[in-house]
Amino acid sequence: MKTKLLSTAVLAAAMMGLGGCATMDRQTVGTVGGAVVGGLVGSAVGGTGATIAGAAVGGVLGNQAAKR
Repeated sequence: MKTKLLSTAVLAAAMMGLGGCATMDRQTVGTVGGAVVGGLVGSAVGGTGATIAGAAVGGVLGNQAAKR
């Protein structure tokens, strides 16, 4: 439970930080946002390896989604 609360707080802080960066282009925001969400999902599913893999996959998916 404590891990999920911490993960939610980190996600909220990351999204607020991304919203404040006016100089970031849409693709960068998509990549970073996807990596954050993917890392949190990976963390919830497994250990360190799953977190890293989730962040990598999330970053790629966020990047591709922002291109459209």
